[in-house]
Amino acid sequence: MGEPGTNELLSLEDLEAAVGHRTGRKHILSILVENKPGVLARIAGLFARRGFNIDTLAVGPTEDPKVSRVTMTVDGALHPIDQVTKQLHKLINVLKIRDLEPGDTVARELALFKVSADGATRAELMQVVEIFRAKVVDVSRRTVTVEVTGTDAKIEAFEGMVRPFGLIEMVRTGEIAISRGRAET
Repeated sequence: MGEPGTNELLSLEDLEAAVGHRTGRKHILSILVENKPGVLARIAGLFARRGFNIDTLAVGPTEDPKVSRVTMTVDGALHPIDQVTKQLHKLINVLKIRDLEPGDTVARELALFKVSADGATRAELMQVVEIFRAKVVDVSRRTVTVEVTGTDAKIEAFEGMVRPFGLIEMVRTGEIAISRGRAET
């Protein structure tokens, strides 16, 4: 494989061998845990030791104040996800793990975008905001801050549309998800 800073070309086969063949199978894991200090650190450490990169991570309370829900998305293409879920089950504070199927799941993310918007471009930016059913949450003389809620694809599409205006800052929550239909027991 080519060294950094050299002009040596890589073939597609060399690149796939170095990175691994990615199928793009995104896993949305919903993990119910006891609401105790250190639980998140143990979960993240387990994924790191197994070589997983956590794409998004969101943690919050559930209907039971003693239980929190950890929602994370990971790319399971490089590593089998079942191995890490078996290890998660062994952690003392983990109560339940579900690998949510994307087709049977409602998933949303929240993002805030601070965009440069002077008088000349503000009207055009407001049209983009309206098309995406976003919400203006702050306005100053030179910027507009917009809140967007939706799927990962919607957030990325909105980013692509406002970047030419001058994207100053962006913050994303990470995906949260819940299964469709009746709750499983």
